[in-house]
Parts: sequence; C-alpha cells; structure tokens
Amino acid sequence: MPSSERRRFVARRTLITGASSGIGEQFARALASRGSDLVLVARRADRLQKLADELTEKFGVHCAAVPFDLATDNPGENLRAQIHGDIDLLVNNAGFATQGLFMDTEAADYRTEIAVDVLAVVDLTRAFLPAMIERGRGGIINVSSTTAFQPVPSLAVYSASKAFVLSFSQSLWFEARKHGITAFTLAPGPTRTEFFDIIGDDASVVGSFQTPEQVVATGLRALDRRRPPPHVVSGRRNSVAAHLAGLVPRRILIPALDRVMHPTTSSDNRGVRVRP
Repeated sequence: MPSSERRRFVARRTLITGASSGIGEQFARALASRGSDLVLVARRADRLQKLADELTEKFGVHCAAVPFDLATDNPGENLRAQIHGDIDLLVNNAGFATQGLFMDTEAADYRTEIAVDVLAVVDLTRAFLPAMIERGRGGIINVSSTTAFQPVPSLAVYSASKAFVLSFSQSLWFEARKHGITAFTLAPGPTRTEFFDIIGDDASVVGSFQTPEQVVATGLRALDRRRPPPHVVSGRRNSVAAHLAGLVPRRILIPALDRVMHPTTSSDNRGVRVRP
C-alpha cells in the first residue's frame, strides 16, 4: 500500500474493555507504547491495577484502572460518568462465551452473554461516539470473531452475538466515516487466551491459532489506514476460511462444522462458561 494511504493513529486517550488479559491487555500495551493514556475496564480489579501501574511506569502514560461489570444496565452512560473527559479511541473487546449444547446452558448465562457481547458494544458506542463526532476525530474498534461468518453448533449464542457485532460495525463504518471517525470490526480466529486455557486447545478450533500480539497488530494496521475496510480478519488462513464460509450452503456447512466441533458436544464439555 502506498505510504500516502497510511498514517499512525495516535489517540490521546483510549478506553479498552476486557483489558485484564488476552487481546485487551495486548491492545493496552501496544497503545501505551504509542503514547496513549488508557482507561482499562474489566471486572478483575487487581489485575487491572497491576497492568495500569506497569504501563504507567514503562511508558509514562496515565492509566486508569476501572473495575466495571458490563452486564449491568446502561453500561455506556454509567462508565462515561465514572471516567470523565474525552475518549479518542474506543476498543470494545470484552467478551463472554458459553460453549456446549444449547439446552445444557442456563438461560441466565445466555442473558449475560448477550449483555456483554451485544448490548454493551452498542451502549458504549452510543455513549462515546457523539463527542468524537463533535470533535471530528476518533476511532472505534469492535472485536468480533471469525465465528461471526457462520453459525457454529455448540457456540450458538456466541456466534450469533459476534455476527451481530460484525453487521452493526459494518453499518457504523459507513455512518461514522462521514464525520471523520474510523470504525471497523476486528475478527480474530482462535487466539491463545484464557478461553482455550479453560476449555482446552482441541475444543472449538475452526481456523489457525494466533497470539494476541498478532491479532492486535492486525487491528492497528487497519486503524492506521486512512480508509480501513468495514471488517478485518486476523490471519491469512482465517480470512480465507471466513470468506469460504459465505459460499457454502448452510445445510452443508453447519453439519460439517458440527463434526469439527465434536469435542464440545460431548458430556465432558457441556455448559462451559468463559468470561475473562
């Protein structure tokens, strides 16, 4: 790509959800190295504060650790009231997954999953986007998943939630760019985070494993483009798989995915809940 098509996106202040581990933590490290002050949001106060202290000392940026449960009512308004001041970049990264046969998981867990993976993304975007538009600058990265590109047996609600994030972000991409705002969705494939520490590497694997560093590098390359695409898939193989999923008839694709996901439909892995 010609150099004229890239610029280094430097946010003065970034809010990252799900920042205590995995992709969210790596976003924090990468953006702190660019000189951005940070608002780190997650439920685990001790891990957030440890990370905030480390990044402040290493990069000389101001890092605020904000323990917060995104599954509450009005998370965007409540969080905005807590942090005060402008946000130049919003990274909606927090995620909650339930894995197993649909009837083996409690309805309350599904409500939490939808609250974190869908409602919080919309609510935080609605809370912080208006000020970005008013200033004429800003960015939003909504972290989705390659599961967004097809239904996935044993991850029925999770894949549907990520499909929502993908569609929502694509519309947002078009609307926001009219105001000079960069918005897109980042879709990782299987990533070596706590999700697979809990359920095992052999479960729920569709695509090629990457590290959080690789995923975040993909996201930041897109952020630095003057005209990023509506969505970015991390990893060449994952990108090809996501594209091909849209070409295969669902009556063929879904049974094939069920065979790939067979370990997750056994009695040993029913109703697994993963929420970093």
